[in-house]
Amino acid sequence: QVQLVESGGGSVQAGGSLRLSCEVSSGYTYARACVGWFRQAPGKEREAVAAIHTTNSRTSYANSVKGRFTISQDSAKNTVYLQMNSLQPEDTSMYYCATSLCLSSYLATQAHEYKYWGQGTQVTVSA
Repeated sequence: QVQLVESGGGSVQAGGSLRLSCEVSSGYTYARACVGWFRQAPGKEREAVAAIHTTNSRTSYANSVKGRFTISQDSAKNTVYLQMNSLQPEDTSMYYCATSLCLSSYLATQAHEYKYWGQGTQVTVSA
């Protein structure tokens, strides 16, 4: 089965930065995949944060994180990153990485479009 391992979460003060990593297991067709970051806080609905297509590096961002977060990839390591700058308390959440095979012409941006999910990494931002 495809496995995704998230890392890089932690606690930071408002205005600080963190970089999350999502490593996809070997044997998966990483070169033809969509990879997305989602977050879900207690009592709240799951929210799409950012997504990237591994074939052409097309990206998508939620309005709430545009200009602050950047998604990128290192294809040699089968790893996708989420650089988070200017963090605010409202960014506090469990962050999840997900992936599915995708045609190069389409970038999946919604949770129901993704098949494989990681266990999540906690991000806590204090005021």
